[in-house]
Amino acid sequence: MGSRSNNGSGRTRVGRYDVGRTLGEGTFAKVKFARNVETGDNVAIKILDKEKVMKHKMIGQIKREISTMKLIRHPNVIRMYEVMASKSKIYIVLEFVTGGELFDKIASRGRLKEDEARKYFQQLINAVDYCHSRGVFHRDLKPENLLLDANSVLKVSDFGLSALPQQVREDGLLHTTCGTPNYVAPEVINNKGYDGAKADLWSCGVILFVLMAGYLPFEESNLMALYKKIHKAEFTCPPWFSSSAKKLIKRILDPNPQTRITFSEVIENEWFKKGYRPPVFEQADVSLDDVNAIFSESADSSNLVVERRHERPSAPLTMNAFELISTSQGLNLSSLFEKQMGLVKRETRFTSRCPANEIVSKIEEAAVPLGFNVRKNNYKIKLHGEKSGRKGHLSVATEIYEVAPSLYMVELRKAGGDTLEFHKFYKNLSTGLKDIVWQLGEGGEEVKDG
Repeated sequence: MGSRSNNGSGRTRVGRYDVGRTLGEGTFAKVKFARNVETGDNVAIKILDKEKVMKHKMIGQIKREISTMKLIRHPNVIRMYEVMASKSKIYIVLEFVTGGELFDKIASRGRLKEDEARKYFQQLINAVDYCHSRGVFHRDLKPENLLLDANSVLKVSDFGLSALPQQVREDGLLHTTCGTPNYVAPEVINNKGYDGAKADLWSCGVILFVLMAGYLPFEESNLMALYKKIHKAEFTCPPWFSSSAKKLIKRILDPNPQTRITFSEVIENEWFKKGYRPPVFEQADVSLDDVNAIFSESADSSNLVVERRHERPSAPLTMNAFELISTSQGLNLSSLFEKQMGLVKRETRFTSRCPANEIVSKIEEAAVPLGFNVRKNNYKIKLHGEKSGRKGHLSVATEIYEVAPSLYMVELRKAGGDTLEFHKFYKNLSTGLKDIVWQLGEGGEEVKDG
C-alpha cells in the first residue's frame, strides 16, 4: 500500500494506524494488518483505489453499502469501525480476527461432525439473514469469507463489500455473474437477474454440504460440465448425513429459486433448531459522520488522512510476534505440498534460513522458466503470467519478512487469476525452491532437503 520508495522499507502510518503486512488482495482492494497506535488494538484495513471506484461509477453504491455495514452490529459479522480517505484511497477499518478460515479446520481434520457443522451453519444463517433484513446481500459467500475468532465464533467477512462492482438494475434484480463457480446459484450463472437473498441461501447450502462431507457437492474440472451439474442440482449426499440433514440440503439446493426454501423456513426447520441459540445483540450509538465526510462532494482536505512513511535502510520488513501468530495457521509446512480436497488457498508460505537477496534471486530463477515476468521492488516481488488462464493472467505477489535474525518467512499470494492455477504454479515453483526452504522434522531436528 502506498508507494514504497526504492531506498526504504519502513512502515506506513495512515491516520492513527500503523500499517503492516498485506493479508489479501483482489481487483478492487487490498487488505492490510494494522495497529491502532492510540489503543494498541489490532485491525484489518481494506484499501480501495479511488480512481477505480470512480471509473466503475461505484461511489453511490459504496457509500450506501459502507453506511449500512457501519450500522450492523452482529456477533457473526466482521465489525466495521471507521472509514477514512486520502487523496487517492479509501480506507475501511475492520475487526481483525485471529482464528483463521473455517475451512482450515476441514483441511486439517477432514469433515466436521454433524453437530459442529450445524453450530457453524446456524451462525452463518443468523449473520446472512440479519444483513438481508438491513438490505445488504453478500453475493459471494465462499470458504475464504468465513473466518473464526479466537473463541471459534464464526465471522462472515466482506459483507456488502464483496459485490462492489455490481449494480442492481431497474427490475430490482442483481445482474452480474460473480462468485466462486462451485458456490454460485444456477440463476446467477444464467444471468437473467436474480434475488440476492435466494442466491445467498444456495451458497449457504453448498457450505453446509462441504462442512459435513469434506468435499464439494458440485465439482468438475471443465467449467461447462460444472455449470450443467449446478443447473440441474446434480449431487449426492454421502451416507453419513442424517436423513433430516439430507432433506434440508436438498430443499436449499433446489435449482428453482421460486420453490427453494427461504431463510425463515430454514430457521423453523427441526434439524436446524437443534441446540439453536439466538444471537445476542449489543445496541450502540453509531455515527455515520466519517462516511458522510469522505463521500461529501465538498470533501475538504481536513477530512483527508495522509499516508506517512517511516523510512529505514533497505531491508526486509520485520514481522512482530503478534503478526507472526496471526499467520501461524499457515506455518504448518506439511500443508504446503498437499492438495486440500479442492479447498485451495489463495496464499501459501515457507520459511528459509538463506539471506533475503538470495531468496529473491532463487524465486526469480524458478519463476522465469515457468513463463512469468518478474518485477522486483526491494523485498517484494510481483510475478505476472505471460499466458492468460481461466480467469485472465495469473499474478502472484511475494513478500519476504524477517521473523528472527537470519530466519525469513516468504509469503506468496494470488493477486489475480484463478486459485487452482495458482496452486499448480506454486507446486512447480516449489520444486525449484527446494534448496532454500527450511523446515524442522517432527522431533525438531533440521531437515536439509526442502
